Amino acid sequence: MSSYRPQRRTLLIGIAALAGCGFTPAYKSGGTTQGLFNSVLIEAPNNRDSFNFVKRLELRLGQPNPARFLLDYDITVQKDGVGLTSAQETTRYNLVGAVDFSFKEIESGNVITSGRVSSFTGYSVGTVDTTVSPPSTSSTISTRAAEQDAYDRLMVALADQLIVRLIASSKALAK
Repeated sequence: MSSYRPQRRTLLIGIAALAGCGFTPAYKSGGTTQGLFNSVLIEAPNNRDSFNFVKRLELRLGQPNPARFLLDYDITVQKDGVGLTSAQETTRYNLVGAVDFSFKEIESGNVITSGRVSSFTGYSVGTVDTTVSPPSTSSTISTRAAEQDAYDRLMVALADQLIVRLIASSKALAK
């Protein structure tokens, strides 16, 4: 029983401290993030990666009606072989992605925030047959599917990070 009271006291002190510092939930009704929803025009996608990136953004932010903000972005992805067999056959790849972005108000052209978000993901290739010369990977279809899934997961992670950055700068939207 005595261990319960200090935990409760700590919780209450923590809540009071957050209330005192002006903390408000990001998705609070009528909060500053409400200006993000259904008001962001996102640059049109031009390939599969950017399509998945924009799809995730629009899923979280909604379709602009009407558009108040413009989001420009540039996606880069680097593929690095990280797993090697004794025969120097690559068995695992990391995809390291970054998005440079600019978020601006359409009416004034003022940049509200800009920057870069980054993330990574990985995938493994099919099994490597080292009994043949030269070593070869089997299951090319599963390797290709794993690679495409890794690219798709990377775009979701990058879009989610970008949304967090936009939410963090949402106080500028209230002005």
